[in-house]
Amino acid sequence: MDSVAGQKPHVILLPFPAQGHVNPFMQLAKLLHSRGFYITFVNTEFNHRRLVRAQGPEAVQGFPDFCFETIPDGLPPSDRDATQDPPALCDAMKKNCLAPFLELLSKIDSLSEVPPVTCIISDGMMSFGTKAAKMLGIADAQFWTASACGLMGYLQYGEFIRRGIVPFKDESFLTDGTLDAPIDWIEGMSNIRIKDMPSFVRITDIKDILFNYLKSEAENCLNSSRLIFNTFDDFEHEALVAIAAKFPNLYTIGPLPLLERQLPEVEFKSLRPSLWNEDLRCLEWLDKREPNSVVYVNYGSVTVMTEQHLKEFAWGLANSKYPFLWIVRPDVLMGDSPILPKEFFKEIKDRGVLASWCPQNQVLSHPSIGVFITHCGWNSVMESICGGVPVIGWPFFAEQQTNCRYACTSWGIGMEVNRDFRSEEIVDLLREMMEGENGKQMKQKALGWKKKAEEATNVDGYGSSYNNFNRLVKEIFLHVDTRNK
Repeated sequence: MDSVAGQKPHVILLPFPAQGHVNPFMQLAKLLHSRGFYITFVNTEFNHRRLVRAQGPEAVQGFPDFCFETIPDGLPPSDRDATQDPPALCDAMKKNCLAPFLELLSKIDSLSEVPPVTCIISDGMMSFGTKAAKMLGIADAQFWTASACGLMGYLQYGEFIRRGIVPFKDESFLTDGTLDAPIDWIEGMSNIRIKDMPSFVRITDIKDILFNYLKSEAENCLNSSRLIFNTFDDFEHEALVAIAAKFPNLYTIGPLPLLERQLPEVEFKSLRPSLWNEDLRCLEWLDKREPNSVVYVNYGSVTVMTEQHLKEFAWGLANSKYPFLWIVRPDVLMGDSPILPKEFFKEIKDRGVLASWCPQNQVLSHPSIGVFITHCGWNSVMESICGGVPVIGWPFFAEQQTNCRYACTSWGIGMEVNRDFRSEEIVDLLREMMEGENGKQMKQKALGWKKKAEEATNVDGYGSSYNNFNRLVKEIFLHVDTRNK
């Protein structure tokens, strides 16, 4: 065992502790493992406990060459089964995580049965991982799990300060039309307004935690040796060319769900990274529905809404008369558990299903799905492309606004819901998407992108994402000998 382990390249994977980051990191971990890598997957202690609660202890038992480790996130202990407060989490990690991560690396390095660490792949929002790698002379890479256009948006935060756009003087900018102002000075981003920039730019205080955290982390991405994206060249060509001009060593290896599908690992099916307990019965329900007939609704793992928004969505779905699958997380409502009226359940009997979580990639690849109402998080965008499903966007925060704008313009696969909408707007958008000419065009566009995504991840030697993944693997292997001496 020792001699075999000693020959394997050993990669540490360090995702930001949120569901939308853990998912693509697990996909990348499985892909690297399929190429002979020893994997150490590092979660925060809080998310490790959530994973055990959701998937059972076997989810973190791993295998002889696929191990799970933890570091503290710097926040007070909590057993809440919900997404942590983003500003508090980012602030705590920035101040507290480097030292325990270095301790963990030292512990791993002292284990004789474990090969020396060859490379640390840290999240684009966890630059302390790159700092640790450089301190220890280990190869490093950063995996930006959001969109390339999102990263381009964050990289403009400094320019927003220099141009005197932020901080805004007071809250009136939210309603006086300021956010509608076009931006024409960003290379690689066209047809963009202030409102389409990653939302943390909407500040009146220059010391805002999330604004500064994302500004510095995005800029730190350009200090890493390698930058990995879960996207493909055709899809984000303009933004990728602009980023490559600043940072040439890019690896576009997406969509990861398709790349993962090309390299099946049956034994690793037990490694499910979901922090929520998935309801698999919805897949059986979808099997009984007609092709392209179901509306799928999921706002991701972080979005929260008011009770009024919840009710407007509910009655929009009910009054549309289409069958639907609606994911309603227990913590989706601001400060309370979601409760819908009895009349709603009576109206949707036999055609609406509500679940607290589901295996989204499988749902979006199901032939019965006709349209996806989404917050436009990057995993959701990529999975909708993999399934050839058009979207109705209701972005919540971060670069979801940017992704939604691109979906409605550059990619031609979506329409947007107004921030404060009524149920009638949901009905109108669903009818247009499911039966209207615009909807038919967007469906064709989504299917076209699906074909391009499949070509990018093709293993027969000409897929750009597949070839980039191979290039990444070879680069990491180059560092094995130096660390094993």
